[in-house]
Amino acid sequence: MAYFSKAKPGDKVYGLVFGRGKIAEVFPDSFYALIVEFDNGYEVPYTEEGIPGWGHFKKQTLFYRKDVDLSKADFSPIEKILDPKKIIKLREKNQLQVRLPSGVWKSVKKAEPDYVEGLLEREQYHLFRKKRK
Repeated sequence: MAYFSKAKPGDKVYGLVFGRGKIAEVFPDSFYALIVEFDNGYEVPYTEEGIPGWGHFKKQTLFYRKDVDLSKADFSPIEKILDPKKIIKLREKNQLQVRLPSGVWKSVKKAEPDYVEGLLEREQYHLFRKKRK
């Protein structure tokens, strides 16, 4: 049985990339069984397993809000903007974190590579920081 097999419109969910949202529509006989409308305006299709219809994700990134414990998630603001050389150096040492659209800081190794490269190309260095201990 799939994680979202009993989903209905209005159910509150949390996406690891886009944050809080709710299920807008359910399509039981379709590959993408759900359309989720996030609080930040994004609308994304998902399979019954919680895999999004964008990017190259192969794992579940969508959960019911009641199943997610965000007490240990890091949403802290940036303290210092890194320069491009420092970003490259930290990335090589696996000490670089990126801020996802949900506001959570994650290792660049765990983030979608296209997302990270897009931020670097657009020189959005304020969305990177050194890994905290």
